[in-house]
Parts: sequence; C-alpha cells; structure tokens
Amino acid sequence: MSTKIFVNLPVKDLGRSKEFFTRLGYSFDPQFTDENAACLVISDDIYAMLLVEPFFKNFTRKEIVDATTATESILALSADSREEVDELVDRALASGGRPSMEPMADGPMYSRSFQDPDGHLWEIVYMDPAALTQQG
Repeated sequence: MSTKIFVNLPVKDLGRSKEFFTRLGYSFDPQFTDENAACLVISDDIYAMLLVEPFFKNFTRKEIVDATTATESILALSADSREEVDELVDRALASGGRPSMEPMADGPMYSRSFQDPDGHLWEIVYMDPAALTQQG
C-alpha cells in the first residue's frame, strides 16, 4: 500500500509562508493552492497544506494552538547528509525562521531544528546508514 501524508498547518499570512518555504527550495502544487490554502510539496509522498486560520477552523471544533507559545507537533524531515541538514536549516534561518533547539549529535544521528514564521517546529535529521549497520 502506498500512502501519502498531508499535514495541515494553520498560518496567519499565506503569502509570507509561501515565500519562506520557496526560499528553502520547496515548491507548491498549483492545483491545490488558492487564497485560502497552499499545498507545499516536500516529496512525492509528503505534503503540508498551509491553511489560513479562518479556513483551517472549518476542519476542527478545537481552538487553534498558537504555535509561537505552545507546541502542537514537531515535523521531522530526513536529509541525506549532515551538510544537507546544515544547509537547509541555515537557509531557513536566513529566510526569517527562528532557531528552535541546539544542534543534536548523538552517535549516527545529527539534527537541527527551526521555527517557521508561524512558530511551527521543524527538525531536519540525518542518520548515518554506515553507523546504523555497524550497530545492528
């Protein structure tokens, strides 16, 4: 079974969010992008639907979490190297993102994190496959 994931995130300013993720090198699927939502293409199977808050409210009875003051989730994406982790996080910080946690290096794993303009937490992770094979 092939499964795709669509993570839905509320955003305050859709234009600002689109500009931020475009600077990180991502694209948007125009078929699912309008004034209320933008479909951020992360990979062939991973998408983030960035929904303006009034539109996001149509899909929940709960209050929307203010991601700048509370954590609703951490979105972790894999990278192919430590250099790719650094490159993507550095680009996020240079594009208006904010630092989240200190870099973490734990054996075969290396990760760094950032907050997007709406405060959502993103973590970029590299796992050294050679070190993982040696541990098994």
